[in-house]
Amino acid sequence: MKVKNLITVITMAVLVFGMSFWCWFRKPEDFSGSERRVLKTFPELSAETIVDASFMNSFEDYAMDQFPMRDMFRGFKSAAELFVFQKLDNNDLYLQDGYIAKVEYPQNDKMIDHAAGRFRYIYDTYLSGTDTNVYMSVIPDKNCFLSDKRNRLSLDYPEFIKSVRSQTDDFTKYIDITDLLTLSDFYRTDTHWRQEKITDVAERLASAMGASLSGTYTKKTLDKPFYGVYYNQLALPAEPDELCWMTNDTLEKCKVTSYNNKYGQPVEAQMYSMEKAEGRDAYEMFLNGSDPLVTVENPDASSDRELIIFRDSFGSSLAPLLVDGYSKVTLVDIRYISSSALSAYIDFEDQDVLFIYSTLILNNSLAMK
Repeated sequence: MKVKNLITVITMAVLVFGMSFWCWFRKPEDFSGSERRVLKTFPELSAETIVDASFMNSFEDYAMDQFPMRDMFRGFKSAAELFVFQKLDNNDLYLQDGYIAKVEYPQNDKMIDHAAGRFRYIYDTYLSGTDTNVYMSVIPDKNCFLSDKRNRLSLDYPEFIKSVRSQTDDFTKYIDITDLLTLSDFYRTDTHWRQEKITDVAERLASAMGASLSGTYTKKTLDKPFYGVYYNQLALPAEPDELCWMTNDTLEKCKVTSYNNKYGQPVEAQMYSMEKAEGRDAYEMFLNGSDPLVTVENPDASSDRELIIFRDSFGSSLAPLLVDGYSKVTLVDIRYISSSALSAYIDFEDQDVLFIYSTLILNNSLAMK
């Protein structure tokens, strides 16, 4: 019995003190690739931070972020929550039918109001009284297409879209795309839709706006697996996705310009960035990710029509599919550029203007400026 107790004490001491020393002396990491976020750094230690308790509060966050084998323990937690305790989700994430999704509930009417208010400001400030044609479309997230929700809380998507339309129908024409989408149009491990699956969506949008698309593309595939943001957040094994993109001669000739630096100056960009494809989030290969302002000029355009897209990250992969119908396409992300600053970059005259946003952003729209 003494030997058994001694072994238990030594084992516990090794675990406790060993993990403590490992935590203290391992090199802290700056970024979590699995969670795609910056990790907490060691807080400032001073008499002032000790007295006001800010050191210990910050140190607790630092210790949780820098804990050894953190990703492994996150995986254990997810597995226990979902498969042992049979919870419907783990931190709002769940795995169903091979797809990882995030619960989006409840409908936040204040966020819809805020988004609609930003759209109305743009219309009143820049579009009213011009020859622009203004359109609106809502992209339902993939929760909408998971057939068996196991009584999981979910948005009423028709009601959500109705709420958006009730505040925008007086200055936009709505284009419905929901019936064109299915679960397979989305990545299994990521938030977004698959570009190769939404050519019919682009065709409907273009047709509703009076533009014509060739619809002829060559599909290319990234030569490595794509692990989306939900894969890393859930921390459970799942089959990776293929990341494909659609191109043709016209798209390869286009001139792409981004205004992504702090001075708002134009810099040359790419339609499909292979550098971004090899980075932390391969989806950012589409038009350089969520840059605040991007223009695409089409030298093969058969007319001088222009399109302005107010969008979130879903628009990055959609926009290339609309380029064929326009001489110039401008993408604007008002999460990263203030609506009041647009006149410095865009002359609103007689363009087609499309507001297209996912339910995820419309239901969490506080970042819209």
